[in-house]
Amino acid sequence: MITRRAIVLAAGKGTRMKTDLPKCAFPILKKPMIEYIVENIEKSIIDETVMVIGHKREVFEEMLNGRVDFVYQEDQLGTGHATMMASDKLAGKSGSTIILLGDMPLINNKVINKIMNAHENSNNDLTVVTTHFDNPKGYGRIIRNQYDRITAIIEDLDCTKEQKQVKEVNTGIYVVNNQLLFDILPKIEKSRRKGEYYLTDIVALLQEDYHVGTFVMRDAFRVMGVNDLYAISVAEQCMRDEINKQHMLNGVSIINPDTVTIGHNVIIESGVTIQPNTTITGESKIMEGATIGPNSEIHNSIIYRDVAVKHSIVYDSKVQSRSTIGPFAHLRNNAVIGPDNRIGNFVEVKKSTTGAFTKASHLAYIGDTTTGSNVNFGCGSVTVNFDGQKKHQTTIGNDVFIGCNTNLIAPITIGDQVFIAAGSTVTKNVPKGALAIARNQQINKEDYTKHLIRPKTNSK
Repeated sequence: MITRRAIVLAAGKGTRMKTDLPKCAFPILKKPMIEYIVENIEKSIIDETVMVIGHKREVFEEMLNGRVDFVYQEDQLGTGHATMMASDKLAGKSGSTIILLGDMPLINNKVINKIMNAHENSNNDLTVVTTHFDNPKGYGRIIRNQYDRITAIIEDLDCTKEQKQVKEVNTGIYVVNNQLLFDILPKIEKSRRKGEYYLTDIVALLQEDYHVGTFVMRDAFRVMGVNDLYAISVAEQCMRDEINKQHMLNGVSIINPDTVTIGHNVIIESGVTIQPNTTITGESKIMEGATIGPNSEIHNSIIYRDVAVKHSIVYDSKVQSRSTIGPFAHLRNNAVIGPDNRIGNFVEVKKSTTGAFTKASHLAYIGDTTTGSNVNFGCGSVTVNFDGQKKHQTTIGNDVFIGCNTNLIAPITIGDQVFIAAGSTVTKNVPKGALAIARNQQINKEDYTKHLIRPKTNSK
């Protein structure tokens, strides 16, 4: 049985990104690009993954802890040198190894499997993955002999005028016999021009005595490297188009898909409608019959059947069946909205749960609160959860009416079937069935303002 391994090269700084974040950790659709690569390796036929890291290694160690084996490249001396860093983990082992670049987020598990199978079925010792670009500037050119066999890869800056006309380019992906790889790497010589060790040199070193072949990628976009912020936007567009197309083919109605962004791991059932200018990312799930948007953002959340979310933001939360959210509502920090709820205009719900048939139609804040069923939050209602140092809990029972402009000062418990008068600031628990009135008695002082307010007169 063949053991298949992957070496992922992710040690570079990525200075063209103009950010302190290491290049391969830069987010695409709110997920670090390296995670796309690791996820697809995990879904593929690869058995073991070694990742070469260097700049800000702690970012990757925290992000991918337990999912890959890490090795370190202290000095940036080229791809050949980076690959050599995996020798302590892999040298002497049998099987096939695919070498991938950490800035290629569009490659998927199906492509990885095809490349590995093609390498093994062709009995190649080395397979170079190539593609064709109409404008190959910046890419290493694939040089073939009269028998169409690959003989070398020439970096763009080292190409002759004739070689620059070649459209077939190196993608930076290789599959090689693992034992042979670590035997040949020490033979790579340092480039005189840049002082680096090029992994591309293994082609020239192996082509005479070993079977070197190519795998030509027809979909060139899958092997595009992301080196700057413009390339991030291009990669996002490619990913967005592919994801949206698949959802639409699966029965999701996406209105104006050019304005809709759906993340790689999002699950959407058939019968869902996505309105324009909507973003759904993270580990989100949207169930049948839901309508999301327009102008809404869902992240790491579950939206149940027949829910409507309009002009609103839902982060790390759940909205149960037949509830309506928005316009201009904000759910966050594990808000759990019960079935048949109405969370309306300018209502924020944070780290709270609601029962069935509960309504907060406008201008309310519900934080650190457990709310029962059939509760009405009047306009301007606030659960006052923060005393300046700690957050406190509010518990509200079933069948409760909370009047407009009411403050519930936590920690506090409101029993079932309670009625709270508008304008109250409630500081004590309210028992079941009670009416709570907590406001000062109104006092009118007649003729008070005549000394304060003078009528305006026209003056020339």
